[in-house]
Amino acid sequence: MADVTDTAGGLERKAVEAWLGEHVTELRAPFSFHLVAGGRSNLTYAVTDGRDRRFVLRRPPLGHVLQSAHDMGREHRIISALAPTDVPVPTALGFCDDPTVTGAPFYVMDFVDGAILRAESDVEARFSPMQRATIADALIDALADLHQVDPDAVGLGGLGRRTGYVERQLRRWHGQFEQSKSRDVPAIDEVHRRLSAHVPEAPRTAIVHGDFRIDNCVIAGDGSVAAVLDWELATLGDPLADLGLLMVYWIRPGHGGADVLIGSPTATDGFPEREALVERYVQRTGADVSQLSYYTALGYWKLACIAEGIHARYVAGVMGDDAGDDGRFADQVGQLGDLALAATDDLA
Repeated sequence: MADVTDTAGGLERKAVEAWLGEHVTELRAPFSFHLVAGGRSNLTYAVTDGRDRRFVLRRPPLGHVLQSAHDMGREHRIISALAPTDVPVPTALGFCDDPTVTGAPFYVMDFVDGAILRAESDVEARFSPMQRATIADALIDALADLHQVDPDAVGLGGLGRRTGYVERQLRRWHGQFEQSKSRDVPAIDEVHRRLSAHVPEAPRTAIVHGDFRIDNCVIAGDGSVAAVLDWELATLGDPLADLGLLMVYWIRPGHGGADVLIGSPTATDGFPEREALVERYVQRTGADVSQLSYYTALGYWKLACIAEGIHARYVAGVMGDDAGDDGRFADQVGQLGDLALAATDDLA
């Protein structure tokens, strides 16, 4: 993590400290701020107050952001609404909608203790092979709990439209790809055509996370999920989209994507295969997963579009103090596009 000085790292420190003192009364100055390394979308800061209470501040990336992306108020609203449910989320502490404070809206939430598993080494250092199976079950249980929350009952009935989720996803990500792209990637356009022509009928509407994966969760020492993080893409829609994207991220030796998402924590010995996760999800929800392959293809394609946006922001130099792009994202766009293309061969 990098220390944040008065105006460095996307944070006007003195103005933020003043706002915290006025609006989050349970916190006490002085504050120490650290930009968390590894964030490639919204900027995330670990903060400690004068009584050693830890919390987290999130704001959008520096510079121009695409319309409707990086909505801090939306994230704050979602975790606040889910707090009374079985879905584990951090406690929301406050939201600032005034961009004059630090250049953009931001929100603060409690720090949740636990592990963020971004690589195989993170898993091997903290959890036994038996615990890794527990983690997999806990992830699926958290996802199932989310998908069984009644949006109206928690005040999120207006989070998004209840129909046309996949069509909206296809429009949104293809549109953002067109705005962000630095070159032509024919596979992206072809997969968009195939997916658009074969949209399955959604069985039901649920709250979908939009980017549910192991490293967007805090894992407690016993292997349970202490908190689900990064709600910036959450909306109402087809829950199979979350499960399909989890399949994309759930890298196991010999599975498609292993050469693209190198170092995925789930490649470690002890994690179950994808089929076991799907089986547990069906047991928990009773869902019909016969169309899951479509949503997995959608997941590969969506990641390719997102990777192009991240690559473009690195090229533009608006990612704060995070590590520079060494070509990984430029390469990933084509590789993920090819995986999506292969996954939609039967839709050609």
